[in-house]
Amino acid sequence: MEMKKLGFGLMRLPQTNPEDWSSVDMEKTRAMIDRYMEAGFTYFDTAYVYHGGNSEKAFGELVAKRYPRDSFTITTKMPVFMTKSAEDYERIFNEQLERCQVDYFDYYFLHAMGRSVYGAVQEQKGFEFMVQKKAEGKIRHIGFSWHDDADMLDHILTDHPETELVQLQLNYIDWENESVQSRKCYEVCVKHGVQVTVMEPLKGGALVRLPEAAADILKEANPDAGNASWGIRFAASLNQVMVVLSGMSDLEQVEDNISYMKDFQPLTEGERETIAKTVQIIGDSIAIPCTACRYCTSGCPKKIAIPEYFSLYNNQKQFGLLAGLATTYGNLTATHGKPQDCIGCKQCEDHCPQHLPIVENLKLVAEAFQM
Repeated sequence: MEMKKLGFGLMRLPQTNPEDWSSVDMEKTRAMIDRYMEAGFTYFDTAYVYHGGNSEKAFGELVAKRYPRDSFTITTKMPVFMTKSAEDYERIFNEQLERCQVDYFDYYFLHAMGRSVYGAVQEQKGFEFMVQKKAEGKIRHIGFSWHDDADMLDHILTDHPETELVQLQLNYIDWENESVQSRKCYEVCVKHGVQVTVMEPLKGGALVRLPEAAADILKEANPDAGNASWGIRFAASLNQVMVVLSGMSDLEQVEDNISYMKDFQPLTEGERETIAKTVQIIGDSIAIPCTACRYCTSGCPKKIAIPEYFSLYNNQKQFGLLAGLATTYGNLTATHGKPQDCIGCKQCEDHCPQHLPIVENLKLVAEAFQM
C-alpha cells in the first residue's frame, strides 16, 4: 500500500462531554475518519490508554468494522508504564486485538520508552514479546515511542537492532531543544537505519497558537498557509520520517491537513529560513535565557540537570504543561537530582557565563512541576 505521510492520531478525538476524556463522540469521529480515508490516507495511531481505552474501541467500530483490512494500517502500543509482569503483555495485547477488531497490528510499539522503564521492560522481556508476536503474524513491524534523550536512545537501539521504527516528539521548536533533543534523537535513528514516525509535530497545538510576531512572519511568507501546515510539513520533509501524526479533533482540522498533505511538497530552502526566523522570535521570549553550556553542572553535589530543567521550564511557560514535558521531567528525576534538592551552595552560579540566578530559578522549576 502506498502510504501518504499524514497519520491520524486517535488521542484528541471530539468528546460528548468536554470534562470526560473517555466520552468519544462517535458520530463526529466517524465523519472525520471517512473524510480522511476518502482523501487517500491510511495510517491510524492509537494506544491502550488513549481516551480511557475508548480510542482503540472507536477505531475498531469506525475503521476495522467498516473498511477492508487492506485499506488501512493501524499502530497501537503496549503501556509499559503499567505492566507488572510478562503475563501482562499477553493479556493486554489480546485485549487490544479485540478492541481494535483486527487479527494483527501493522505496527506495534512499546509506549513511552525511556530510562525510567527500560529496566522493567528488559526484565519483562518486552522486546522478545514483540518479536514472538511478529513471528506469529500478529505484528508486522515493531518499535517504540520515545520520551528521553539521544544517548539513551542510542543505547537501546544498540541493544535491540530488531527495532524497525521509533516514534519521536519532533517539531521545529524542539529541534534544537536541549530537553527534548528532537534533532539528536532523529540523527540517532538515522545512524541505526530506523524509520521515524512523528508525534507532537505541533507541540500539542502550541505551534498553532503562536506569538503574534512569529505568526506574522509565517503569514507574510505564505498568506494561504495556516500555522499548522508549517509544523507538519517541517516534520514530513525529513527523509527518515515515514509518517507524521496529527491528533485531529474536528472535521475542520482534517480538511486543513488534507489541503497540504494530499499532494505533499517538502519545505523549500526559503521556507526553512522562514521557520528559523519564527524559532528565533519564540526563543527571544524565553523565561530563563540559559544557553545549555553546562558549566553549571560540573561538581554539583546533588547532580541536578540544570540546563535540562530550565529548558523544560521555558517550554512550560511558553506552551503550558504538556504531557510530554511531564514525562521528560519524570525521566530526568529518575537519574538526576530534583530542582528542590538544591542546597544553595551557588557554585553553579560562580561558573555561569550568563550570570543567571540559578538557585532562585530552580525554585521556580520546582514550583512549576510540583512532582
